Amino acid sequence: MLYIVIPEEFRSGAEELIKLFFPRNGYKFIEKTDILDPNDIFISLDINDENDKHEIKICLKHEDEILYSESACIEKKDECNRIRSQAKVLLYNCLSHYTGKKLPWGALTGIRPAKIVRSLLNMGLTSDEAYRKLTDYYKLSENKARLTVEVALNEMGFLKNAEKKVSVYIGIPFCTSRCIYCSFPSVEMSKFGNLVSDYLEALHKEMQWVAQWIRDRNLEIDTVYIGGGTPTAISESHLDYLLNSVVSVLPLENIREFTVEAGRPDTLNFEKLNIIRNAGVTRISINPQTMQEKTLKLIGRNHTASQVFEAFGMARALGFRNINCDLIAGLPDENERDFEETLARIGELSPDSVTVHTLSVKRASRLINEMEIIRQTDDETVNSMVETAGFFLRSMGMHPYYLYRQKNILANLENVGYAKPGCEGIYNILIMEEVQTILALGAGASTKIVYPEENRVERVFNVKNVEQYIRRIDEMIQRKIKLLDT
Repeated sequence: MLYIVIPEEFRSGAEELIKLFFPRNGYKFIEKTDILDPNDIFISLDINDENDKHEIKICLKHEDEILYSESACIEKKDECNRIRSQAKVLLYNCLSHYTGKKLPWGALTGIRPAKIVRSLLNMGLTSDEAYRKLTDYYKLSENKARLTVEVALNEMGFLKNAEKKVSVYIGIPFCTSRCIYCSFPSVEMSKFGNLVSDYLEALHKEMQWVAQWIRDRNLEIDTVYIGGGTPTAISESHLDYLLNSVVSVLPLENIREFTVEAGRPDTLNFEKLNIIRNAGVTRISINPQTMQEKTLKLIGRNHTASQVFEAFGMARALGFRNINCDLIAGLPDENERDFEETLARIGELSPDSVTVHTLSVKRASRLINEMEIIRQTDDETVNSMVETAGFFLRSMGMHPYYLYRQKNILANLENVGYAKPGCEGIYNILIMEEVQTILALGAGASTKIVYPEENRVERVFNVKNVEQYIRRIDEMIQRKIKLLDT
């Protein structure tokens, strides 16, 4: 057992990092070292004031012997986050020394590593200097540092003047079935399909208020993203009503991108795709997640690999020229050969972009309760899958354009979006980099208000329950008014 003495205000962030070294416990926070036995090993992290600086010191001890020690000084004028960052770096160095482990993302536990690079570039560093900061200070592996810098550079053009506009997210929380790994707010059509009409009416009301708020401030909508759930799980008439509402209510004159997640191929037909096309949608996502039939059944997706090809064929025939696919590396019971076969079949589809997710075991998913009976993919295999995907998609003429990480992600890896030039998902970049206000509508939607001058983001949440959202739609609007009009 490793005992850790660390100031209370740093424990939450520190524990995220510690769990990566000790995923099955093996550590314990304590208040004082005087309760320990002589043979116990402990880490202490202290922050002391020294003139105009804060001294941060970490020490690993066994009995009276110092096994590792390191310190750093931070100017008192620097913000608290700088102190937290430095403390986490020292903790990483100490834990790495103690365990002999090196993590691919080093001391970084946040979900938006490209933001760090963008900040460094804005401070005047070159891309090479930013790369060295990632490897030397944050201790990223060379591969992850290169990836992060590349993504940050590829994002730059899409972020120019983004803070002067807003984007709109519209959530359709209906699905044909619930995938084993899913943690998003969604309900099954077989049980809650009778709520779709009332839900769309409530959504229309929220949309009208958002549209008026945008017009009153002479703002422009940059991107619209309709996600879920599975938006195409609803009927043709409901889908037509939804998209007509979007087009007729929202000011879309200068929109750069209009995306609809058509995620489940078994929910698509020619009529639905034609409705989407006629509404002016510029980008759709058809998501196989895997091309292995055995895995599709295991994870609860009610479609086949052949239906993915059928959906793609219909979409291409209707003229869609920007189609994304989502894949997941590390799905239960899959090996490297399975994943390589999936990539090969994705190559046959020739999508315009592919988002490679690493499986994340989320608290709100069914998967977390079935880990004892489902074989989890080991770290080495997952890492190989992710690396293979990167090489393969680059060979298809794609480049990485956005990147984010999640808690409880296998092998402490990442999710990366790859795209052919001109087919990048702009909304994906905007939501990750937090440079633009995102007005989110629907059950479970989270609005982000960005204050770039203050480097601050405020959030307002809609209730997740669909029935509650319908009944309390006026309250959801009032929540937005309270935040947006203050």
